[in-house]
Amino acid sequence: MSSDIDITQHDVAPEMCADEVSAARAPEPPKQPPRRALTKISRATYLKEGLLRNLFLLCACVAVAGVALIFIFVGLKGWPIFAKVGLGPFLAGGTWYPTKGFFGILPLIVNSLLAMSGALLLGAPLAVGTAVFLSEVASPRARAIVRPAVELLAGIPSVVYGFFGLVLLRPIIAGLFGGLGFGLLTVWLILAVMIVPTIATLTEDALRSVPDGIREASYSMGATKWQTIWRVLLPAAKIGIIDAVILGMGRAIGETMAVVMVAGNARVIPDGILKPFLTLTTVIVMDMPYASGDHRTALFGVAIVLFIISMLFVGAIRLISRFGKEVG
Repeated sequence: MSSDIDITQHDVAPEMCADEVSAARAPEPPKQPPRRALTKISRATYLKEGLLRNLFLLCACVAVAGVALIFIFVGLKGWPIFAKVGLGPFLAGGTWYPTKGFFGILPLIVNSLLAMSGALLLGAPLAVGTAVFLSEVASPRARAIVRPAVELLAGIPSVVYGFFGLVLLRPIIAGLFGGLGFGLLTVWLILAVMIVPTIATLTEDALRSVPDGIREASYSMGATKWQTIWRVLLPAAKIGIIDAVILGMGRAIGETMAVVMVAGNARVIPDGILKPFLTLTTVIVMDMPYASGDHRTALFGVAIVLFIISMLFVGAIRLISRFGKEVG
């Protein structure tokens, strides 16, 4: 019967070996890790999770309530001017002279859009180029220098930008082109720098979210780095880039202190980029200290228009993001 013993058992069971030498050489069976005893989730754990869930819900409700309360407050304060003047004359009127009963804000809307558009034309390419450099081109040492500088631009107060434009930039423009240096050109240059951090940071995040496999596939097809950036990465991240540009638009149209210091604040639509003008935000800052009666109510009406413009920008971002997910 001993000849029928399976010798393959020598490798797994030392006690079955024919002699003591073979038993000593045979490997020991692997040790099984001790099993953890299943423990029941305590009542305290459930209570902690419930408290955290309610805390996060409270934070979300506070954010929503804050927006709702601001909209209700501004709406209640500004709605009487629409009832008295009319929505059409208020939005399409060409004269803003509230102390004499003229409440047309069309020049203010046009001027705000002009300031925003010029700032985007100058600042968006600069911001996207900065994001591409940080994401795809820069060495770690260069990235360690450029990124903090871009982030620092976002932390500079707007009044400092305005002071820089008033003291340094305005005299330069006045010396080159004549006039006082106030106007669209000065505002465009200041706002273009101010929106760079917003657009650049979000664009860099969009580029980094593109999977590395897409880059590798492009390189494997023989594309150069610049061809990969221009024809592959930028189209792949276009939804995120558009979102970044729209947020930059919101920053540009909502800027106040820097604009009020270098715009010149004339209540007309400028007929040139070197002419002074007045925007929706600057008129609130300039008129609110002495406004009363219908004038003060009209300023709240201007705030309603700004609030609606901001909501349109946020809505556009949501729609574009949803469209990108559906296409993707």
